[in-house]
Amino acid sequence: MADTFNYRIDHHGSLVRPAGLSTADPEAVDTAVREAVAYQRKLRSTVVTDGDFPRTDFRSAVLDGVSGLRRTDEVGPDGLVRWVAESLPKADGPLIADSAARLAELTVIAPKVALPSPAYLAATTYQPGLGVSSARDLGEAFAEIVRTEIGLLVSRGVRLIQLDNPLLLDQLSTAPGDAGALSFEDALAVDALAVGLNERPEGVRIGLAPGWAAPAEVDRARAGRLYAEIDADRWILPFDQGTPAELDLVKALPDDRDFCLGVVDATVPELEDVDTVMSRIDAVGEVKDLEDGAVSPSRGFANVASRPLLTAEDQRRKLVLVETIARYCWGNEF
Repeated sequence: MADTFNYRIDHHGSLVRPAGLSTADPEAVDTAVREAVAYQRKLRSTVVTDGDFPRTDFRSAVLDGVSGLRRTDEVGPDGLVRWVAESLPKADGPLIADSAARLAELTVIAPKVALPSPAYLAATTYQPGLGVSSARDLGEAFAEIVRTEIGLLVSRGVRLIQLDNPLLLDQLSTAPGDAGALSFEDALAVDALAVGLNERPEGVRIGLAPGWAAPAEVDRARAGRLYAEIDADRWILPFDQGTPAELDLVKALPDDRDFCLGVVDATVPELEDVDTVMSRIDAVGEVKDLEDGAVSPSRGFANVASRPLLTAEDQRRKLVLVETIARYCWGNEF
């Protein structure tokens, strides 16, 4: 796609929060977001986000703005507090479109926004007997909310929107793992509803990040279904371990889709060897047109605000490395 170069140096959206930052202090959050925008520009990122600073975790962009769900006291091993749906969710207005519009005013680069996918939300919040007839119905309600929000975001200047569904890659395994409350087939249908805008203005990309790590072995038929049934323009794929499965995920991607490779591991401070990363990208170049590609870290640095994966300095070094790799691949043409 001709304007992929606009988004060559990508990241998932969440950044390590400044020490002591609280979402309960809007003035402090606003200051932190302004500093984060300057930070990303200094690092020559070609996308700019608010770092998820106004939110407690990556799901909050939706969960904090809808009715019908209840926050529990349960905390999973991933640090995420469980929410349960007691009725179909409803949004009374924009979720984060207003804050995205303010973000757009801070940068000449169109901002990027990340949202949890509706299938992921349904799979993790559905609980039988609480007033919702099925996980599929719950997913479709979330999909309508997310699709409406995507339309608002585009109308307010956002040109790159990423949906996060950490459960999907496990379903591409030859031995699929736990899909949560939503089947693989229903998850595809629900997320397809969310990205189904009738029109995409020039330069707009709707991307999907289907997970943070590739399965041990990819079922190519299921991977083909994923890409065929969800009409996302851009696929953000893990590519930091050098496994055959990571390459298989890229090979299965249709040629008319953009791809963003998560080439550095966002969970460990050690820096990747540039030559090793470039040899992996060379292998992609043998099967795909790299002009349709971009690079990023493997996942967000702080999908849960209180549990950053790295220090702020280690995060900076990883982002600098992503920028370096991008210039090795594409020179200075962006």
